[in-house]
Amino acid sequence: MNKNYSHSERLWSVLQIIISLLFPLLLVAIISCAFPQKSESSVKKTKVTYTSGNVILDGYVFFDKNKAGKRPGILVVHEWWGLNNYALMRAKMLAKSGYIAMAVDMFGNGRIAANPNEAQELTMPFYKDPYLAKGRLEAAISKLKEFEQADSNNMAAIGYCFGGSVVLNSAKLGVDLKGVVSFHGGLAGVPTKKDLLKAKILVCHGGNDQFVPQKDIDIFKQQLDAIGANYLFKIYPDATHAFTNPDATRIGKEFNMPIEYNEAADKKSWNDMILFFHDLFKI
Repeated sequence: MNKNYSHSERLWSVLQIIISLLFPLLLVAIISCAFPQKSESSVKKTKVTYTSGNVILDGYVFFDKNKAGKRPGILVVHEWWGLNNYALMRAKMLAKSGYIAMAVDMFGNGRIAANPNEAQELTMPFYKDPYLAKGRLEAAISKLKEFEQADSNNMAAIGYCFGGSVVLNSAKLGVDLKGVVSFHGGLAGVPTKKDLLKAKILVCHGGNDQFVPQKDIDIFKQQLDAIGANYLFKIYPDATHAFTNPDATRIGKEFNMPIEYNEAADKKSWNDMILFFHDLFKI
């Protein structure tokens, strides 16, 4: 009896391990069934013009025109290159997953950098003044809320590289969003204050990101831990800066930058975001 019982215990332990490994994938599959991927023709793309201060901004809103009712709204903040096809692609993917998404224009007039020097010139004002970035993001939030398909009580933002820094710093400054997700974004920025931070946070970070020093990671975590913030910090081994962008390898070679696309980390981080939103919006 004892031998059989021990053998059963071992089998149950192995089964528990298998279940724990497969559960996240199963949950993503369930969410995918609840929000099935739509055909390209069902996603509507609308150009929107809005302002922040005296600056004219041009963004794009995507939603599934065949889906009825309101749905959570997601702002997509671009990399330091500007509002290019990559940011538009991510907004469209969110729309196909059941959200209404807006690819925002942080620089104004749809400006796009042709090289790292131009990108640095365009982004530097926002690094120097995080409130400038927060204001531009809030202008986009207000614009997205004008759409009847947007659930104004369920709003979040995601950002890539520079955009990741924007959404994290804006959250620390009290932007009115339920959650923010940073993909390979910079982690240095404004101090974290408990009375300002409202959003839950997901950080998707490459384990081989040479643009974000360990010191920044440590300080970022320490500040959030100190106020009991609700956050997740995911690290994807061997992934570099810009690991989600399929064009990163080419760009890295062209401008001699330590970045490359990592398909496994890209897919895993996207699924982690979907799970984060599922929990955030309770859908």
